[in-house]
Amino acid sequence: MQLDDVIISRSIIQSYMEKILAALQLDVALVGAGPANMVAGYYLGKAGFRAAIYESKLAPGGGMWGGGMMFNEVVIQEDAIDIVSEMGVNYRPRGDGYYTMDSVEATSTIISNCVKAGTTIFNLVQVTDVLFREEGGGPRISGLVINWSPVEKLELHVDPIGIKASFVVDGTGHPATICHLITRKMDARLLTKTGNVIGEMPLWAEKGEQFTVANTQEVFPGLYVAGMAANNAFGGPRMGPIFGGMLQSGRRVADMLIKELTA
Repeated sequence: MQLDDVIISRSIIQSYMEKILAALQLDVALVGAGPANMVAGYYLGKAGFRAAIYESKLAPGGGMWGGGMMFNEVVIQEDAIDIVSEMGVNYRPRGDGYYTMDSVEATSTIISNCVKAGTTIFNLVQVTDVLFREEGGGPRISGLVINWSPVEKLELHVDPIGIKASFVVDGTGHPATICHLITRKMDARLLTKTGNVIGEMPLWAEKGEQFTVANTQEVFPGLYVAGMAANNAFGGPRMGPIFGGMLQSGRRVADMLIKELTA
């Protein structure tokens, strides 16, 4: 077979254009390709909803790749074993309800399952703003404003583009980027005790895992939080290299959104 460089380039451009055009109007736009949002994307895709994840870095996966202090193993507890089993991730029992997973295998397998379920992951795309509309007497988040990550990093004056979504999920982890953006640019109050991002507390694995799942919820009309963004927004502890709560948070936010979208 004789290879043609123009055909190669045309194939890439046409295929990407098809993906990005299909994602201009979504049921759910997820910001950040950490484990919580990728699990959410998996369940949303399986349920037949149009969802896409926007990740500013080159590689999806968030902090899961690095394991604990670059030992590429992570812990998962009994409560979340059904999720990794469903996805085909290998795990090893360590006793007392603790299991370990190879962080590279676990992360890559979750990424693969998410994409194969029908949720597109756009890497190297940074969310720079949100769309909002006045509904029911107040503002509601109705989409995202995106640009290439290198454009933002180099501070080039290039205008972004907007996409519409029925719901947005802030899964940006420790920064809770979208929550901060809303309070700063819209002078709006979040559905937290203070009306602002409360900020995450120091590490306490047990409480942090529970808090992540319990506080996966709507934080502003049209905006949900999942994973560590939930801890940051609502003021919970971080939990370190244990990921059961992250995976459960992703499934919980997907279940909530599926219920909303089918109401």
